[in-house]
Amino acid sequence: FPVTIRQGTAPAILNAANEVMNEAFRKGRCTFLQIASTVARVLDDAKIVPVDSLETVLAADNWARHQAAEYV
Repeated sequence: FPVTIRQGTAPAILNAANEVMNEAFRKGRCTFLQIASTVARVLDDAKIVPVDSLETVLAADNWARHQAAEYV
């Protein structure tokens, strides 16, 4: 996967999706390699916006958790 530096809500989205996928891996619901591919897919699907409030970050986190869970 090529690495692109992103700003705004991207770090929150990456972290949230990664947490969901790591939990799925630990529970045997996905393979180790599916973690990275799903996190990348969530980031690709995300609308990255500037962080202007805590609510913006929390909304991005919630969206990413829901998306990652849908892909599991």
